[in-house]
Amino acid sequence: MPHRSPPRRSDYRAFQPLQTRWADNDIYGHVNNAAYYTYFDTAVNAFLIAGGLLDIHAGSTIGLVVETGCAYFEAVAFPQTLAVGLKVAALGRTSVRYELALFREGQDTAAAAGHFVHVYVDRLSRRPVPLAEDLRRALEKLL
Repeated sequence: MPHRSPPRRSDYRAFQPLQTRWADNDIYGHVNNAAYYTYFDTAVNAFLIAGGLLDIHAGSTIGLVVETGCAYFEAVAFPQTLAVGLKVAALGRTSVRYELALFREGQDTAAAAGHFVHVYVDRLSRRPVPLAEDLRRALEKLL
């Protein structure tokens, strides 16, 4: 595989603070790879909830993750304060591809970078629905 350089903070449009948890560390003394996906998911949903774009309990539309990926550059561990950088790489009719990066406090290069794709669906039928206009406008600012 070709070598990939870690992205920089300046590559991202929004940031969500995050604190590692004791349970995130694995037997090797660093955050387990699976925890990175929870960090990314938490950052996107916190952004959407804070913007009034997602009602996790009663909203008629929800985003389902249909694809994920992550590249790791440096280990992080508990206790560390992190920031998740967030941007939108592609915006479709019913979907969005988020690109995310995990930064240690005070660091300009990412410890990890990943992506995931949300397909927005009707909560009950689970059938794809077009992005709501307010959601689309907010996501366009992250392009």
